[in-house]
Formats: sequence, C-alpha cells, structure tokens
Amino acid sequence: MTEHEGERFVDEDWYGRELVNETFVGCTFRDVDLTEAVTRGCTFEECDFSGCRFNASTHHASAFVACRFRHSSFFGATLDGCKMVGSMFVECTLRPLTVHGGQWRGVTMRGARLTGLALTGVPLQEADFSESDLSESDLSGCDLTGASLRGTKLHLTDLRRATLDRVDLGAAQLRDTKLDVHGAVRLAECLGATVEG
Repeated sequence: MTEHEGERFVDEDWYGRELVNETFVGCTFRDVDLTEAVTRGCTFEECDFSGCRFNASTHHASAFVACRFRHSSFFGATLDGCKMVGSMFVECTLRPLTVHGGQWRGVTMRGARLTGLALTGVPLQEADFSESDLSESDLSGCDLTGASLRGTKLHLTDLRRATLDRVDLGAAQLRDTKLDVHGAVRLAECLGATVEG
C-alpha cells in the first residue's frame, strides 16, 4: 500500500491512471487531470481538490472522507460503493454521474445542480442539499434523516420509501414530488397538520 501525507499535486496529468489501495491524507490537488482514471480501494482523507477533472473516471470501493471539491468536474464519472462521508462540493459539475451504493452521510452540496441523479438507497443522513436542484432525481429508499432541504427543488423527485426523520419537507420546493404514505404524513406534519390514525 502506498501512502501520501500532506503532499501537493499541481497541474499534473493523471489521465487514465489506475490507483489501487493508495492512501492520501491531507493532500492538495490543483488542476489535476484525472479523466478516465480508475481507483480501487483508495482512501482520500481531508484532501483538497480544486479545478480537478474526474470526467469519465471510475471509482470502486474508494473513500473520499471529509474532502473538499471546488470547481471540479465529475462529468460521466462512476462511483461504485464509495464512501463520501463529510465531503463538500462547491461549484462542481456533478451530472451526469452514476452512483452505485456507498455511504454519503454528511455530504454538503449546497446550490448544486443534481437533476436526474439516481441515488437509490444511498445513506444521506445529515446531508446538506440547501438551494440545490434535485428535480427528477431518484432518492427512493434513501436515508435522509436530518438532511437539510431548505430551498431544494424536488420537482418530480422520487422520495418513496425514503427515511425522512427530522427533515423539513415544508422548506423544500415540491411539485409532482413522489411520496409514499409515510412521506405524505411527514409533509403534512411539517406544514403544521396533526395526522391522526
């Protein structure tokens, strides 16, 4: 296993590179081209990515924990069973993006354009989607406990079977949003109704 700590990678070409079981802690990536790169079982912890290109890259069982992504592009990227816990995305291109499982607890994607994103069943507890656009996205079966949806567009979004404890649906923008009975009750409660059996 290769370990990197506190290293800086600036304006490097990692196009198509394959990284296996490598660990990066507190590293800085500036304008690094990771187009079509592949990671397998890698860990990035408290790393800072700015102006990086992850276009068409594929990540298998890799972890991006408490990382910061700024002005980076994930166009056409695939995240398969990845751990994104506590990571922050600022002014990033996040669609189209393919996500298979993983753990996304506490991610911050404020103001992000996430339309049409499929996050079926992904754990999203305490995530911050404030002012984001999740229209036509599939969040069915997701655990959104404690997530912030203030000003979030949920037009035609699928929230069926989602866990919505401590979620203020009344603060989101809903239109033709798909809810099951539990979601409808949660929405009614957020709007001040008392639901009786």
